[in-house]
Amino acid sequence: MSQHLTMIQAITEAMDQKLGQDDRVMILGQDIGVNGGVFRSTEGLFEKYGKDRVVDTPLAEAGIIGSAIGLALNGMVPVVEIQFLAFIYPGFEQIVSHAARMRYRTRGQFGVPLVIRTPYGAGIRGPELHSESVETFFAHTPGLKVVAPSNPYDAKGLLISAIEDPDPVIFLEPTKLYRAFKEEVPKEMYRIPIGQAKVVQEGSDLTIFAWGAMLREALNAAKKIENEKGWKCEVVDLRTLYPLDRDTIVKSIKKTGRGLVVHEAHKSSGLGAEIISIINDEALIYLKAPIKRVTGFDVPVPQFSVEDHYLPTVERIKQGIMETISF
Repeated sequence: MSQHLTMIQAITEAMDQKLGQDDRVMILGQDIGVNGGVFRSTEGLFEKYGKDRVVDTPLAEAGIIGSAIGLALNGMVPVVEIQFLAFIYPGFEQIVSHAARMRYRTRGQFGVPLVIRTPYGAGIRGPELHSESVETFFAHTPGLKVVAPSNPYDAKGLLISAIEDPDPVIFLEPTKLYRAFKEEVPKEMYRIPIGQAKVVQEGSDLTIFAWGAMLREALNAAKKIENEKGWKCEVVDLRTLYPLDRDTIVKSIKKTGRGLVVHEAHKSSGLGAEIISIINDEALIYLKAPIKRVTGFDVPVPQFSVEDHYLPTVERIKQGIMETISF
């Protein structure tokens, strides 16, 4: 049985079902209880499960994440909400020094079954520190898994998998997509494995790799270029940013011979560089052209009036496709 949900509704349903199924699961964060969260992702859960399972915390990210690590080490399964990705910086030390290292530090005796959910990305007219895409910080840290869904169906299945994972997961939710569209989502509990990309559109001339809010831009650009030029682009939704699905990346490049990576994070040292390295390592002889990147720029995400100029657009992606295929 299925229903049509927005991404935020799918995320709420995933937490609701896990709270109902497993007494160890609990949620912590600022304003997540009585107010239902800054984006209302926990709406109704406080009333249903009570203040001991849905915990309103002080405005103290280091304290929230540190407390969640302690809870995870002592048998609980905490799901932390950080209001915006850049608000995570005060708690960054707890993540990289403790959550990510605990299994290594204890030689496998202890894990940290912890999920840190946070909205990320630009395009919502948020002020400074509300629009960051710094996924590379976490994908670069051994011991963390990093997930970024692009649609309601994946968001529910990936979040359930993240909550059930024995190790810490950074769960990045594209703010721009929270209520952008509805999609058919099963009512029952289901899982999408962490670490598996998805080919969302088959093609033969070029592969576009994207995730989060950029997937829709990539699909729109692929549709436009097919209408104008007849070129068929394969579009791959990475879904998990660490560990990357190397097999799907390489298989698609061997098929098309050309690639384009689209991400809204800054270009320098962004995840696109790692994807290109994987292709160079494992599929270089199949390439018909250098892999291009269409990304955000190496500046802080700008304010409202020029925010749209920072983000990759359909036109910028289309230009990248044309340059790559015409090489």
